[in-house]
Amino acid sequence: MNKKTIRDIDWQGKRALVRVDFNVPLDDNEVITDDTRIRAALPTIRYLLGNGASVVLMSHLGRPKKKVVEKLRLRPVVGRLSELLPEAQKVTSIRVTTGEAALATARSLQPGEVLLLENTRFDPREEANDDEMAQELAQLGDVYVNDAFGSAHRAHASTEGVARHLPAVAGFLMEAELNALYGALENPQRPFVTVIGGAKISDKIGVMENLLGRVDALLVGGGMANTFLLAQGYRLGDSLVEPESVEIAHTLIEKAKATSARLLLPTDAVIADAFSAEAQHRVVPVTDVPDGWRILDIGPESVGAYQEALKGAKTIIWNGPMGVFEMSPFARGTLAIAQAMAEATEAGATTVVGGGDSVAAVEQSGLASKISHISTGGGASLELLEGRTLPGVAILQDR
Repeated sequence: MNKKTIRDIDWQGKRALVRVDFNVPLDDNEVITDDTRIRAALPTIRYLLGNGASVVLMSHLGRPKKKVVEKLRLRPVVGRLSELLPEAQKVTSIRVTTGEAALATARSLQPGEVLLLENTRFDPREEANDDEMAQELAQLGDVYVNDAFGSAHRAHASTEGVARHLPAVAGFLMEAELNALYGALENPQRPFVTVIGGAKISDKIGVMENLLGRVDALLVGGGMANTFLLAQGYRLGDSLVEPESVEIAHTLIEKAKATSARLLLPTDAVIADAFSAEAQHRVVPVTDVPDGWRILDIGPESVGAYQEALKGAKTIIWNGPMGVFEMSPFARGTLAIAQAMAEATEAGATTVVGGGDSVAAVEQSGLASKISHISTGGGASLELLEGRTLPGVAILQDR
């Protein structure tokens, strides 16, 4: 990674303005149900505190649609952050993001203290990347740190605009994400294999187009595989398909033929007569899906072929499940990919998992600790895999 990081700054007596990703899930009682994203930011915060800085944190939470939504205030995060940061002298929050109160509170911070600003998306100027808001945010710190990879693909006031008014560097989480993803894409050890799943091919056209010129094998599963099968003339019953994307599927199949990449599609599937965990289900070849039935997972023959393709790979990137893994009858394909990746990691491969559903599946399988890198940014990792520039990264200072 050719961007400056927090290691390149003398933090003694400085205020670090840090964009974090505290977009955590909350239950109906506003209790955090998964604090992974808070924990992911701790190494950066601890480094700053340990090197004499005070820390001003900013994050969004949910989709408040440019207005104040009481249930989307960041107050639940403060308590959890205080528990996770016992070394901090003080962890406080404020119910505004910018303005005189925010400025006065930020300026009163002492080294070792932490302030969490209110949900950035309460301000309608945030998502418009309004320069006035960016300047107001810049007044709250001496150096800007972006540690929110999950929002790096957004050109918002708190992710891109503010970096135009302060020295801007990457935090440790941002650095780890970029090293893992760019490293896998730009300088992979081979064989380089990617696994792409999820519901729709239209969501990942750019990813597949970019990867087909880089990988040795591309394994396709999930609902998006159905559109490839439809492009080959198969009848798929009531399976999820995108007729409008058939031509795209044809193009990708032809592109694969023109490269050295192998494009693997399912040869069998687990089908069901309803979209339900209690539905009747059975395994059939993909050429034999009856009317009224739908494909909900790759079948055992496909699982075996995909596992074989992953065996011996030196670099693996996975984004998107192989089926409806939330329902146990249709989870085998996805969990088999997770297991194969864990085994590849143990054999010395670099393995990267991105995308919310894929990450959830790895967590569900209990194999997260056996993956080289689990990305915290779904949309950001997808755009990076497409080869697109991430605004929140591009704006950071080069080494």
